[in-house]
Order: sequence, then C-alpha cells, then structure tokens
Amino acid sequence: MSDGVPLRVAVFGIGEAGSGIAAGLAAAGAEVGAFDPAEVPTPDGVSRFESPSELVKRRDLIMAVTAAVDAQRAIAQAWDVLPRGALYADLSTAPPTLKEDLADTAALRGLAFVDVALMAPVPGRGLATPALVSGPGAADYARLINELGGNVEVVGEEPGEAATRKLLRSVVTKGLTAVIMEAMAAAEQKELGDWMWEHVVEFMETADASTVERLIEGTELHLERRIVEMSSAAGLLESVEVDPTMTRATEEFLKRLRPD
Repeated sequence: MSDGVPLRVAVFGIGEAGSGIAAGLAAAGAEVGAFDPAEVPTPDGVSRFESPSELVKRRDLIMAVTAAVDAQRAIAQAWDVLPRGALYADLSTAPPTLKEDLADTAALRGLAFVDVALMAPVPGRGLATPALVSGPGAADYARLINELGGNVEVVGEEPGEAATRKLLRSVVTKGLTAVIMEAMAAAEQKELGDWMWEHVVEFMETADASTVERLIEGTELHLERRIVEMSSAAGLLESVEVDPTMTRATEEFLKRLRPD
C-alpha cells in the first residue's frame, strides 16, 4: 500500500497453491493472515487465525484459494464482518457462471470482486505465478500484486472472463494429457514405451504455429482417412486391453465433421 503502510491480506486456504502465494506476499512485505480448517503447515511470515471472522477484519484484500466446490462457502464464512470496500479475489478453477454468482454475492457486501485464473502451477513460482484477472476489482488487484512481484494480466472487466480463458486452455492441456497417457499405456503393453515417449517429446519440442495449422487444415482435407485411422487405433488399444476412451472420442468427433 502507499505511504509505507503494508498491504493487509487475508488468505482463505493455505494448501499447495495458497501457501505458496501467502508466503510470497509475506516475503514481499505484505501483512498476511490465513485461515484453513485443515491441518496444513503455516507458511513463513504468515499469521494463522482460528476463525475466518477474526482474520478478515481490517483487510485490504481477501484471497480465496479454494476448490470450486468450496468457493461459495468461503465468501459466506465471515459474511457479517467482511470489510466493505475491500477486494475479494477468488482463485478457484471454476466455470464462468460461478464467478458471476460470486461477484453478485460480493457486491451485496460492498466488495470489489476479482476473478483470478492461475495459468501455471504455483509451486516453484509462488506470487510470480502467471495469472489472468477480470471483474470489477481486477485493475486494482493487478496493480497491488504486481507491485509486490506478481505476474498478473487484466483481461476484462466482467467476472468469468479470466475463468473462461483458463478453462479453454484446459480443454487442450488436460485433453492432451489424457491422450498421451492413453497412448503410453498401449505402448507399454506392446513394449514400445521408450519409443513412444521419445516420439511424444520430439513432437512437443518441434511443434509450432505451422504444426497447429497443419493439424487443423489437414483434418478437413483427409477427414475420411483420419476416421478410419482412429478406428484402427482404437482397435489396437482394445487388443491390448487398454480402454480407448480418448481415441474413440476423437473418432466420433471426426465423424461429426462430415458434411451433411
């Protein structure tokens, strides 16, 4: 904060992500308090509170680093004493509709809501973890966190805009993970695990924009051939008793691209 007054932060949830962020804030000079009902270690420089109501008093920023299923509970747990005018940042990985609901709830208490989407794992990065933010309090949040060494980018004024971007990326990253794991499982059954691993790594290391363009444009040009190829691949996986969930899904997706 300005005039030599440290930023006063309350952190709900000090698991893997919350602890790294809280520790980073404290190391950067913020006054950080935390609440977590679980028996987890308290990060260095962070004051642990026994109740969320005591924690949130006179805080400038409240950060909820919880699972999506706990997001509504987090904002409600100290409702009567949440300081009006404070920033309320929700860092859960949640659908945009939930972020919108949380923003409406925060507004009832006079809080400026921030939808925060962490775009990389927190361990090893801490406060510097890349994050996208949106919502009424996004600009103020970005300014405060970046002044302390954060890596925050504002992407919009509406809650859910940051969450939308993260979830769209998750379709690619998590879907790709599942595809690789499925292929590796079959490769291991064929005693081709080392070869498959090297092939995947080489593909990832050499991929660029032209690779993505070729994959997409080639689908339309070679649609029928690719459908047959994925059907054959699914049969291969089944022959070694690997469930071809992702492979069959790809086959069905390609079939839907057939012109009417």
